[in-house]
Amino acid sequence: MESHFHKKTTAVLVSAVLSNLAISLPAFADDSAPVEIAPLIITSDPFGDRVADDLINSVTVISDEELARRQSSTLGETLDGLPGVSNSDFGPGVGRPVVRGLTGSRVQILNNGLRVVDVAGEGGDHNVAIDASNASQIEILRGPATLLYGGNASGGVINVISDHFNPDFGEKTNVHGQFGYSGNGNQRIGDIGISLPLSDNFVIRSDYAGQRSDDFDIDGYQNEDQTGDKGTLENSGVDSDSFSLTGLYSQDWGFAGLGYSRWKTNYGIPTFISGVGEEEQARIHADYDRIDFRSEIYDPFAGIHTARLKVAYTEFYQAEVASEFDGGVLEESGVEGEFDKEETEVRLELLHNPIGRWDGVVGLQVNDTDFKTSSPEEGGGGHGHGSFYVRDNETRSYGLFVLENTETSFGHVELAARIDHVDSKPATLDEDRDIDTPLPAPDDEIGQDAKLSDRSFTPFSLSAGAIIDVNDNHHVRVSLSRSERAPSAEQLYSFGEHHASGTVEIGDPDLDKEAYTNFEIGLDRHHGPFTYNITAFYNKVDDYIYLETMQSGGAAVIDAEGNLFVSNQQGDAKFYGAEFTSGWQISEGKIPFKLRFSADYVRAKLDDGSDLPRISPARVGLGFDTGRGDVQFSMDYQHVFNQSKTADFESSTDGYNLLSFNANWQPASLKGLGIFVKGRNLLDEDGRRHTSFLKEESVITGRSVFAGVNFGFDL
Repeated sequence: MESHFHKKTTAVLVSAVLSNLAISLPAFADDSAPVEIAPLIITSDPFGDRVADDLINSVTVISDEELARRQSSTLGETLDGLPGVSNSDFGPGVGRPVVRGLTGSRVQILNNGLRVVDVAGEGGDHNVAIDASNASQIEILRGPATLLYGGNASGGVINVISDHFNPDFGEKTNVHGQFGYSGNGNQRIGDIGISLPLSDNFVIRSDYAGQRSDDFDIDGYQNEDQTGDKGTLENSGVDSDSFSLTGLYSQDWGFAGLGYSRWKTNYGIPTFISGVGEEEQARIHADYDRIDFRSEIYDPFAGIHTARLKVAYTEFYQAEVASEFDGGVLEESGVEGEFDKEETEVRLELLHNPIGRWDGVVGLQVNDTDFKTSSPEEGGGGHGHGSFYVRDNETRSYGLFVLENTETSFGHVELAARIDHVDSKPATLDEDRDIDTPLPAPDDEIGQDAKLSDRSFTPFSLSAGAIIDVNDNHHVRVSLSRSERAPSAEQLYSFGEHHASGTVEIGDPDLDKEAYTNFEIGLDRHHGPFTYNITAFYNKVDDYIYLETMQSGGAAVIDAEGNLFVSNQQGDAKFYGAEFTSGWQISEGKIPFKLRFSADYVRAKLDDGSDLPRISPARVGLGFDTGRGDVQFSMDYQHVFNQSKTADFESSTDGYNLLSFNANWQPASLKGLGIFVKGRNLLDEDGRRHTSFLKEESVITGRSVFAGVNFGFDL
């Protein structure tokens, strides 16, 4: 109790000191001399030459020092704390970004502009299949980006950019990377990359990254009921590797590049083995092989000044491996279920010459997905029965979109439209299926027909927005969109036990499209030593699809193995909230000092007044950046509030405080070599992420200090 009080007191004192700094320190920077920051091109924007300040959508871009400071083992943890973005995890192996309360198949994760292929859409224990350690820039578009990337972007887009297809390269060979170690979990990370120009027009790029860790340390007990291995997050170790090789040819007419990448991971779903009776732990083994082609051609034909072609083919595989224990003794291990996914995506963008006062882009996007699952009950590695979690299915989608922009006397206006056609074909089984429930007859079985009808959807979306120049320092952004999303294959065809997440999930093959009506307004100050951005949004969703806990007699339905029965349901919902960020460059010169503040809030509920599950709690954050000479230092404090707005049978979570620091020393004498130290969860809090499916069985990682070296130099 005394230790807990001490940690809370420390957090309050840190917050108070930082707040007082903002009041007491004089403003050495001159408001008439704005701080200049190099603009970052938003590559997920099809115009290809605009920066965040030009976009109507709410956009956050991290790169360079900020990206290095935030870099972590998963994408969700790397982005956690950015405005409107939080992390949903099952431990250090899984980190799925949550954007304004939406995640999974509603947040499109892109790798250099094309979607990442995995099974993280509806499986809360499934990691996003991307290693961001070689990223040069990450772009986050908050709010519906359906007009650009289809229904899977109804909640937002996260684009992880590497230099693999960057047509700008120097004359010398460049080597870069980092190596680091943390005592918490015996965590080791490393990545190394090389860019090798073979001529003025051709370059080869390759990189490798790896991570190894054991079970991580935590504060207190693993389980919410204060049971578990105190001080250890059992079954939380992670092994992962990624590799890429790319060749790119660049000329005056444009460029073309071909790349191969491979990614694999092996991580545990944190579960405590008590040693009493029969128990189970699960680990996830996943990998993919991916081939990418990128080309950009200038002035390909009359009326078009730029044509871009992006193609990706991915073979993804995932196995859920269960270890059976009896009395704490390992009895056997085996594959409980497998996923195979083959996907081809093609995206063509044509940027036309001005038509009157309008500039614009028209595009075509095609996606072809073949999804198979299997389980031991149906012959192990065989496919076709669809017995595990999701029935085998094929999905084809075709999308046409147009985005037009014009400058006005007050700023600029943007209009967009998109139409998609989605065909989904489920496999036909040999016989009808049923699942036994613990309920009395006639509800003791849930059935699914052997033959399900094919489904077709034609989502249509429209948007309009404007940036209004209030004066030289301020913008107002306003946007209104109406977008539609087809249900995912998991929402339509799931019917079975999802072992790793401890659920029995029931899909609905008759689900309708979701329809989003989103209004957003924002005000920003983008010049001078003091900048800020405040955004408010309201998102009304017709026929929102959500997982509802099945109940009987006021109690949740749970089978003999402890699996919770959940079913996909639809209902009208609304999401609304606000985000705020600000920065104050208090001083420059030999000892610069910048103060940062952030806050975000999202509320989500059905029209009947009931709350939606796993919605991010409100957060406030305070931080500063400083340094002297070759040393840079930053510190951040964030308070995550409690979340008591919960769905039926969902537990609430308490608030907690996060304190972190980053230090980097990179003297010129070391010629591209730097030394870094990062501290995370310095207060050693035992918070539980409300966005997690397994928050009752897993807490956040305890205090850790990570040290290492980074390097980058020409040969």
